[in-house]
Amino acid sequence: MAAERRRRAGGGLSGLLLRIREDGKDSIPEHPYLYETDVEISLVGGSCKSPVERFWNGSSAVYIVQKAVSVRESNSMEESRTDDAVYASEVLPKESPEALALSVGRAKQLISLYTMVQNPNMTYLGISDLVVLPPLWARCDGSDPQRTFWIGAEPLKAGNKVTGLNIYMVSCDGPTADKTRFANLEELKMEHKIRHHSSVVTTKGFARYELIAAAAIEDTIAESGSSISVDITWNGVEKTLETPPLISAATLNIALESGDPRSPVFHLYRELQFLLALAEGLKMGVTEWPEPSESESALKLVQEFLTDLKKKLDGDCIFGNKNETEKIKCDTAAVDSCIKSIFGERGDLDFTEQLWCKMKSVSSYQELIDCFTLVIKSLERGEIQPWIHQGSSSFLSQLIQQSYHGKMEDVSLSDITPIHMLLEIGLEKMKKDYVSFFIGKSRSSLLFQDYFISTSVDLQEQVHRVQKLHHMLEIMVSCTGLLQFRHENLFPLTQICMKYYKENPLNEKHVFQLPIRPALVKKFYQNDNPEVWKVEISSGHGQKEVKTTWQVSTNAPVEHGTSNNSGFLSDSTVNGSTEERLYFITMTQCSQVHFT
Repeated sequence: MAAERRRRAGGGLSGLLLRIREDGKDSIPEHPYLYETDVEISLVGGSCKSPVERFWNGSSAVYIVQKAVSVRESNSMEESRTDDAVYASEVLPKESPEALALSVGRAKQLISLYTMVQNPNMTYLGISDLVVLPPLWARCDGSDPQRTFWIGAEPLKAGNKVTGLNIYMVSCDGPTADKTRFANLEELKMEHKIRHHSSVVTTKGFARYELIAAAAIEDTIAESGSSISVDITWNGVEKTLETPPLISAATLNIALESGDPRSPVFHLYRELQFLLALAEGLKMGVTEWPEPSESESALKLVQEFLTDLKKKLDGDCIFGNKNETEKIKCDTAAVDSCIKSIFGERGDLDFTEQLWCKMKSVSSYQELIDCFTLVIKSLERGEIQPWIHQGSSSFLSQLIQQSYHGKMEDVSLSDITPIHMLLEIGLEKMKKDYVSFFIGKSRSSLLFQDYFISTSVDLQEQVHRVQKLHHMLEIMVSCTGLLQFRHENLFPLTQICMKYYKENPLNEKHVFQLPIRPALVKKFYQNDNPEVWKVEISSGHGQKEVKTTWQVSTNAPVEHGTSNNSGFLSDSTVNGSTEERLYFITMTQCSQVHFT
């Protein structure tokens, strides 16, 4: 009877897993599926965040198995008996991860059933078309002495045939600041050799350090979703928590959110926000005018600007000079000196760009009309002959070119026309600002320049691309100011960012990755504690390779069963040292089951 029950349970699980796999061929199902009465199964993959990604680096979709914490009403339960594959999302509420954990015993039962249905030798199950299923991971409650929080099973394949399984046991403890609880590397290696009957093992280390907090310039980046960290890997680990050697491979991870008031390019961010407000006004029909940020009104600034131009007309007709341009360059004096040395400053603002600098403080639609009325009348009367950049294509630039010949078309400053005109000159000005930053004296970034400054797309898309340019600039500025990057490091990072943003929409959550030499950032982490430190002990080759992984991390690698005091410091004294960082200790052990 027990064997028959096990056979039926295996057949039911196999049918459900196959159904979930079929449903997930085109897109990952959003809902979990109910198995028997106490378990729900989800397929996780693609863009979905996997709960096992912190300790398992597989790339395929996986089944996540956990407790179905709510029981359906009796009438619904009666209906479910005819179909084990009931959608759980309609009958089960959202619960905390702790409430979803299975007992370790139940998880082992499910892993055993999964092993059985993947075994091609189990012909008595009556599974005609045996297929390779995705790996399966069961969430556990850590109730056993080893504090097991996940058990996983991953098929080993030879072509389309399953030859065995890797079985993973993940245990976790902490958080703790007591380093006497940390493992000894030699003991870990010996345990691995005994468990897997191997005489030779290899070791590989991994460490992640947060660089923003350790950087020399304090408080440059406010608390936000921004982070700069470095991942370092190396072979031949000698002891746990060792500092990575300089011959290691390193990758810089950068995720930055724009808009920190302490950023040296915050003035550009504010300009961009006004540009976005104008673009939104065109799209929605209602413009939210910003509060005046200048001591003088935009109208008065434009009046003074035009008066000064009229005076110059009697002298040198070439517009402006370096000192005049420097004076109105939108607070570029606020840019940090290290940023200036890398990106330089524009000294070639034309009439429309300088007009934008005056008018970006307009606080009403009427003031906008009044400003453009003054400019157009001055052009019509020939009181000014302003200089504009060659290739400038804004409507105001066209009017200026017409004024050179003494004849201008009539302009009706009504409806959205003045907003459209101001958006155009702001776009042109800011595009040139960013291009100047990225190109500088080098023309090497021209590969993607046309995409970011193209006028062949509508204004809304142009604004979106300028947002991308600003995000890239924030990244370059942070790496320059925080990490003291030079051109040879900024250049490949710029290319990585430009390639991503040519193919993807704006995403300030995206993590940009740049391979670097550890020596480039060593001074920022050499005296700091890692966020993650891991050693991987392995033996065997190919499909017979098995690994043992020991890891400490400031964040809990499992979201259930441990109190996540992420990054907290201990107030207690441990080994005579105060303010020790709290770490979670995670061990992942692997064993194999072979079918042939």
